[in-house]
Amino acid sequence: MWEQPLACLGGWALRRPEKQQPGMAGNQATPKDRVLTLESMNPHVRMVEYAVRGPIVARANQLKKELAQGVKKPFTEVIGANIGDAQAMGQKPITFLRQVSALCMYPDLLNSPDFPKDAKQKARRLLAACGGQSIGAYSASPGIELIRHDVAAFIQRRDEGIPSDPENIYLSTGASNAVVTILKLLVSGEGSSRTGVMIPIPQYPLYSATLAELNAQQINYYLDEDNCWALNIEELRRALGQARKRCQPRVLCVINPGNPTGQVQSRKCIEEVIHFAWEERLFLMADEVYQDNVYAEGSKFHSFKKVLSEMGPKYSETVELASFHSISKGFMGECGFRGGYMEVINMDPLVQQQLTKLVSVRLCPPVTSQILLDAVVNRPQPGDPSYLQFSQEKAAVLGALARKARLTEEIFNRVPGIHCNPVQGAMYAFPRIELPARAVQEAQAQGQAPDMFFCLRLLEETGICVVPGSGFGQREGTAHFR
Repeated sequence: MWEQPLACLGGWALRRPEKQQPGMAGNQATPKDRVLTLESMNPHVRMVEYAVRGPIVARANQLKKELAQGVKKPFTEVIGANIGDAQAMGQKPITFLRQVSALCMYPDLLNSPDFPKDAKQKARRLLAACGGQSIGAYSASPGIELIRHDVAAFIQRRDEGIPSDPENIYLSTGASNAVVTILKLLVSGEGSSRTGVMIPIPQYPLYSATLAELNAQQINYYLDEDNCWALNIEELRRALGQARKRCQPRVLCVINPGNPTGQVQSRKCIEEVIHFAWEERLFLMADEVYQDNVYAEGSKFHSFKKVLSEMGPKYSETVELASFHSISKGFMGECGFRGGYMEVINMDPLVQQQLTKLVSVRLCPPVTSQILLDAVVNRPQPGDPSYLQFSQEKAAVLGALARKARLTEEIFNRVPGIHCNPVQGAMYAFPRIELPARAVQEAQAQGQAPDMFFCLRLLEETGICVVPGSGFGQREGTAHFR
C-alpha cells in the first residue's frame, strides 16, 4: 500500500531526504543551517496546488516503475486519464503540422521530394522571417511578426470579418503562460484592496494556483451542475457581492468550452457575461483553448471577441478583454511544443507597453512552437496539395473525440452511483459520484477527501489515473472526478 505522507502542503507530500545527497560529503548542512527552508521560502509558493499533476499522478508514476520491475498488480498498465494529453494517449500528429516543423528544423529537407510543395512554401516563408533564417535565433518578444499577422488573419476569418490587429497579438509558451502574464498585470494591493479574481468552480487549477502564487483573492462562482454546468448571472452577482466585503474584484475569468466540465456556453450567456463585466467594471479573461472541440448537437462555439464586437460601441469600445488559444488542444494535440497566443482588446496603451515589457523579460516564446502555431492558423486551403490529407486527418481526430465524448457519458450513466452531464465540448467528463457511507468514513479515517480516497482506490485496483474533483473545486458535500 502507498505510504502515507508525513506532511502535506498543497497536495504534495513533503519529506526531508533520509540519505545524504551526492556531492554533499563533508560538512553537510543541517536544515537549520540552510538559507532556504520551508519556513523561509516564499509562503505563497507553499499555497500553490495543482491537482492535475498532484500526489495521485506521483503514485501513478511509481506504479509504472513497479510494473516495469515485474511487481504483480491487478492490472498490466497505468492509464493516464488525468490530463488532456492526446498524443500520449495514442492520437497521431497532423502530418502537415509536423512537415512544416521538420522543414524549418532541418532546412536541407527542402530539397527532398518527400515533402509537398505547399509545406515547403510555408517553411521557406517562415524561415525568411526568422533571424539568420534559422529557428535557432531569438524572435521578437511578442513573437515573430509574420506569425502574429497570420494569427490576426486567422482570428478575423474565425470571427467572420471582425478586424484583428497584429499589435494586439502576443505569442506565448502555451496559453498557460499568457494567462499568468495577464494576471501579473492585474493583481495588486493588500488587505481589503487586494485584487479579487472571479473564477468558475469547478475550474482548471492553473487559475487557483496562479492566484495563490500572486497572493490575489480567489472569488469562486459556481457553475450550475443541474443545468449542464451553465454559467448563471445571478450566481456571478452573489459571488461578487460577497467578495466586495474582503477585496477589490477586478477580473472575471470564463473557460469556454469548459475545463473540467465540458460545457459550451450559449451566445446569450456570453452576452450576459459581457454586460455583467461592463456593468461591474471587470476585466474579462476568456480561456478559449477548446474552441475546436464542440461535439453536442445544438452547441456552437462563440468567441468572446466576436460577441463583444457585435454588441455595439457601448461594449465593444469599453470592455477590456484578453482571450487565449493554444496548439495543445483542438485537433492538434501538440502539448509538448508549448505554443499559444493571446489577443488583448481595449487595453490602455500605457498598460500595453508594460505588457510588452513583461513578456520581453523572458526574451521570446520557443520559436519551434511559433512555427507550429503558424501551420495551424495558416493551414492548407482547397486546391493546395496538402488540403485533402489535412482535412481528412482533422475530421478523423475531431470525429473520434466526439464519439468518445458520447461513449464516456453513456457508460458513466450506466454505473450505479455515478451521474455524468452531457460532454458538450472540450476533452473531459466531470461525473458526480455518490459514495457509500462506509467509504466516506474510511476516507475521513485516513484524512482524505472522499473523492481523493475514491481516485486512489481506483488507481490501485485498476491502474486508471484520474483527478479528484476537489482539485478543481466543487460544491460542499459533492464528489466528482475528471
